[in-house]
Amino acid sequence: MDSITLQQSIKQPFNLLKFTFVIVPIVAGLDKFTNLLTDWTQYINPAFLEMLPFSGSTFMMIVGIIEIIAGLIVLIKTELGGYIVAAWLTLIALTLLVGFNFVDVAVRDLVMAISAFCMARFAKFIA
Repeated sequence: MDSITLQQSIKQPFNLLKFTFVIVPIVAGLDKFTNLLTDWTQYINPAFLEMLPFSGSTFMMIVGIIEIIAGLIVLIKTELGGYIVAAWLTLIALTLLVGFNFVDVAVRDLVMAISAFCMARFAKFIA
């Protein structure tokens, strides 16, 4: 398969992944301020929550800012943003697995991390 055909073949799934990893982190990040989708503080490991010098809500707002920035990086520098989102999702999954809470969410986040990593790799081949 020549490179033009390969590029055409991966362009559509790449764009789908890119739009997903722009929109989802930004929406999830914004929701850390409103809790319309869920109460995000429930996902904080209780042992970790006790170590924080501020409330769980404040921590989740900080997380929200990071997620919004990550989504914007995916929009502007997709390869770099993909690696950041993949690492971020992996870190979230690991923190959930440490407490063996929300294992279903941890597995979902790991699958999303793999998808973000694949998007970052695809970015090298998309002009």
